[in-house]
Amino acid sequence: MRKKSNSKAGSGRRIRRTCAAYLLAASAVALGWLYNSLPDHILLEPGQALQLPRFAYIEPLGSGSTRNVVSTQTVGSYQTTLSIGGVFPVKTVQAVITPRRIVTVCGTPFGVKMFSEGALVVGFTDITDANGTPVNPSKEAGLRLGDRVICIGDTNTESNDQVKAALEAAAGQPVRVVYVRNGEQQQTTLTPCWDSLAGEWRAGMWVRDSSAGVGTLTFIDEENEVFAGLGHSISDGDTGQSIALRSGEIVPCEIVGCTIGTAGSPGELKGKFIGSHAVGTIAINGENGVYGETRSAFDGQEMEVAFAQEVVTGPAQILTTTLGQTAKLYDVEIEKVSDAESVRNMVIHVTDPDLLSETGGIVQGMSGSPIIQNGRLVGAVTHVLVNDPTRGYAIFAETMLSQAEQLAD
Repeated sequence: MRKKSNSKAGSGRRIRRTCAAYLLAASAVALGWLYNSLPDHILLEPGQALQLPRFAYIEPLGSGSTRNVVSTQTVGSYQTTLSIGGVFPVKTVQAVITPRRIVTVCGTPFGVKMFSEGALVVGFTDITDANGTPVNPSKEAGLRLGDRVICIGDTNTESNDQVKAALEAAAGQPVRVVYVRNGEQQQTTLTPCWDSLAGEWRAGMWVRDSSAGVGTLTFIDEENEVFAGLGHSISDGDTGQSIALRSGEIVPCEIVGCTIGTAGSPGELKGKFIGSHAVGTIAINGENGVYGETRSAFDGQEMEVAFAQEVVTGPAQILTTTLGQTAKLYDVEIEKVSDAESVRNMVIHVTDPDLLSETGGIVQGMSGSPIIQNGRLVGAVTHVLVNDPTRGYAIFAETMLSQAEQLAD
């Protein structure tokens, strides 16, 4: 009988140890998720309590109350440790004390004209040489789609015409080609081939030196005369590569129609440039949007910019233009908010029946449409979910404003 009792006791201890191990592992996973979900920095107004609405149980360590107030009333920054209930430390973050900014929120369409730094390779075509053999000098030289050719021989190739001139100058002789791939400059040797049908020296590649399109203006920073739009970079339609900006400008535009989006087939706003007078100069084509200096006044509504931690799931509105040049407000639901990614901070769901009827949801050309919640600018639409056009991604307005302020500096 004693042996059975000892056996049962040993079995019980093993079960308790196993349960404890599983509990410890689950706790570690939960804490890891929480650590990665919390922001690395938090913006606050002078005297504003540090609260995270999306994490109601998170407080500064040792605060003892959610009614904590930052340690300084003046602009500056300090480190604070976020904790569960003010007791269990989770993550040390930087709290930045700054006046809340006000911008002019637009939601209106604008035309984009950009010239790339170098000639972007967007396609290849074989050439028939003097022996009747199909050849491709560019492929033989190791060039790929998405490479930016910046120099052929002694000629800087910032346009299609300069590429053509450089090939003519080589006249069939091997020539050095300098190109950029994945941000790194490389070089190779290319031998142009005579195309008897076209009557010129060719390399067997198609290149593009400029791009044009339609997007939505998010806001104007009137104080610094800077505009922000799109919420993502302008990319080449054939290669998907972000265009390396050499120069660019924005022009007035109006929406003249729309292809309605369906599952698997993104819709698109159709725009028309109005005149050739530029209203702004593009200075940045970055992962979080297009930014530049304004040349004229823009219509819009002055609005406070929400700090990232103030954005919550729930009802919101987007300000966008589906016809003409006048932006309208439409209802959406913010379904998810995340600090973990740099640009895909929100998932929004279009609920407004009018917008669903007009566009089917989020469509191309709507990128940059401001998102408003609780009377503040919280973000901008960036991408549509291809398999569900009623939903799309969005970026924090705080991120876009930070980029705009860097340009102003």
